[in-house]
Amino acid sequence: MVSGTPTLRTPGGERELAPGDTVCFREGPEGAHLVSNGSDGPVRVLILSNKANPAVAVYPDSDKIGIFGAGEDGALFRRGGAVDYWDGER
Repeated sequence: MVSGTPTLRTPGGERELAPGDTVCFREGPEGAHLVSNGSDGPVRVLILSNKANPAVAVYPDSDKIGIFGAGEDGALFRRGGAVDYWDGER
């Protein structure tokens, strides 16, 4: 955390972050997180990642799946748009 007081939501609950706080998120459902600013002031957060490409992320709040490749490649899909494995195959 750089400045401000955002709220961090994880599977373990919510807590307010303060400048100097550092958090780490595991891959998978246990690492699910949301950082939001419910305060009246600005928030600055520094985010570092060691995600490898390609990467897949699940967004349970919006029921989406993100698939990300190298560079600008990537797309988000609604889970409700899923098709059967054999759809379109011969």
